[in-house]
Amino acid sequence: MLAAFAKMSAASGVDVLQGYFEDVKSEVSKQDPVVVGVAVAVIVILFTIVLLKLFRGSGNNRRSVLVLGLCESGKTLLYSRLVHKKAIESYTSIKENAGPYQVTGQRSMLLEVVDIPGNDRQRIQFWNRFKTQARGVVFLVDSSSIQKDVKEVAEFLYTLLSDSTTTNLHTPFVVACNKQDITMAKSARIIQILLEKEMTTLRVTRAATLSSTDGSSGDANTFLGKQGKDFDFSHLANPVDFVECSAKGSSADDEGELNTVTEWISNLV
Repeated sequence: MLAAFAKMSAASGVDVLQGYFEDVKSEVSKQDPVVVGVAVAVIVILFTIVLLKLFRGSGNNRRSVLVLGLCESGKTLLYSRLVHKKAIESYTSIKENAGPYQVTGQRSMLLEVVDIPGNDRQRIQFWNRFKTQARGVVFLVDSSSIQKDVKEVAEFLYTLLSDSTTTNLHTPFVVACNKQDITMAKSARIIQILLEKEMTTLRVTRAATLSSTDGSSGDANTFLGKQGKDFDFSHLANPVDFVECSAKGSSADDEGELNTVTEWISNLV
């Protein structure tokens, strides 16, 4: 609907300017050629500016960066580092936290970081509320406990990636492997391998479950990856990156080791 409106607006703007152009051309044709040339040049410039504004307005206007993950993965700490530039005492969230995040550089933009509660009874509810606003998703993983949590992490991530909104909008994801400051933390590459293996199994399980139901449609029917091949994040329509980070930092007032995350967010604009 928005796209159709943008096209109508663009067409309307073009028609108005073309009519104005013809009127001015008729009036100045009796004047000095230099005056005519200047008038035409000004009209062309104005015409170009209007078109750029109309078509840019129909682009990606999503401004939220959603932070998701299991409880205790470090979501709220990451949020406070990004939004408040310091650590704030965290607790189990029962509602979302939202705050502004300014992307600077060649292409600056004011985004909103939204920390989604990790409780399994609430996270999908909040995801459904904010998913259409997501310019990107930061999926946080506790690198020190991934072997213990891999099944739950894979199930949650699979649900997000198979959501029709995610696939239709090609929403970018980054799996941020947090707590790299802990000695037993797994690397981003190892975590990717663990998740791909688990999601290969999960995909088979879900397919078997669906075949035993009445065949009702829904996001649960979405097959992720390529038929006949093991699950691989590179096979998905939307990009999924893996980075390592540590939201803890050396003190409450520093920004932690989040360069990989902030660079990824900057690439969204």
